[in-house]
Amino acid sequence: MTIWTPNDDGFADLSSHDSFANGAPHNTFARLRREDPLHWTDYPDGENFWSVTRYDDITVMNKNTEVFSSARGIRMEDQTYEEYLARRTFQETDPPDHTKVRMKLLKAFSNTVMQQYEDEIRMLCGEILDQALEKETFDATKEIARQLPMRMLGRIVGLPDEDLPWLVEKGDALIANTDPDFTSHVMDKLKTDEFRMMPFNSPAGAELFVYAKELMAKKERTGDTSGVLHMILQPAKDGSVITETEFRNFFCLVVAAGNDTTRYAIAAGIQAMCHQPELLKQMQEGGDIWDTMADEVIRWATPALYFRRTATQDYEMHGKTIRAGDKVLYWFVSANRDDTKFDDPFRVDLRRSPNRHLSFGQFGPHVCLGMWLARLEVRVLFQELSKRIRHIEAAGPHKFLRSNFVGGIKELPVHVRRV
Repeated sequence: MTIWTPNDDGFADLSSHDSFANGAPHNTFARLRREDPLHWTDYPDGENFWSVTRYDDITVMNKNTEVFSSARGIRMEDQTYEEYLARRTFQETDPPDHTKVRMKLLKAFSNTVMQQYEDEIRMLCGEILDQALEKETFDATKEIARQLPMRMLGRIVGLPDEDLPWLVEKGDALIANTDPDFTSHVMDKLKTDEFRMMPFNSPAGAELFVYAKELMAKKERTGDTSGVLHMILQPAKDGSVITETEFRNFFCLVVAAGNDTTRYAIAAGIQAMCHQPELLKQMQEGGDIWDTMADEVIRWATPALYFRRTATQDYEMHGKTIRAGDKVLYWFVSANRDDTKFDDPFRVDLRRSPNRHLSFGQFGPHVCLGMWLARLEVRVLFQELSKRIRHIEAAGPHKFLRSNFVGGIKELPVHVRRV
């Protein structure tokens, strides 16, 4: 039994957010992997781009930052150089600039440091689940998946608990700025330049900037040095410091990406449990399944559907020429369903090993800083959930984000029976 069967006709418009409103168009990706793995894709709202859909191609290209640069943006939308400079985070830079910022944060997000949070995460999971499971039927995305990353984010970044609901709301508006359920400023529906210098071209970016500025001023007054925000403000080895614009954009990135991606991985894992009943039994039996299950849930979810690069020089592949200046999209969501790399990719196998999925953007300098935290949160959440329930099933249709950039289940009604 598969969890769901893609229903696109195999020729979906990858540039359209509507093509992803019922989940990723996997029939289209499968056809492209077979027939046209380097596909010149029409983009009515801007410059056309190359779609790379095979696992092996993406892993090779993702390492080659000299030819495929992040320093022109990581989304398919076009922007002027002025807009790029105003919006960029360290994600939109190449080594050595990327490495300089990354090294500041690497220790704070290391596996060793993240493991120190396990007890706190387990306590939070218990509180969240006990509250959610007071009801037999509820929206698992809202009541479970949304809660844990939001609350852990506050502890790691150094944010007041009372501010977290507002921050997550703004993070949703920022990263899900193509879904009318999350923002009134739907990016592809409005034609305005008002927020073009803000992260994700969103008014939420402006609000988050004001918040971050006031937060750091307060921390400076009180001498509070907790969290990664303090770390990013410290001078580098060469004495350079982050600019105000860079700090604003980094803060927006942490609030949005640090919450949304893990949320949608957890939601996808709960969805899988609803449609593959054996998963709950496997979790309850425990053992070495906990060494592999988080990566399989994250592969299945693939919250970051793609990242864009820009070619700095001509490049030959599959008998075609990528020209200098061309946009190139690495479709991680396609690579993670590539059946030449993953047996039965539309089935969740919690013991899948090896599992070299691309959800964290592996095999390159931009591998996700938060991957150890995400793995830990996913593992502990499902350990605690499987202790508390004896059955879970869908209580209605689930709904996906309207986005071709962030893949996630925004509504997941479930019915549970407690132990």
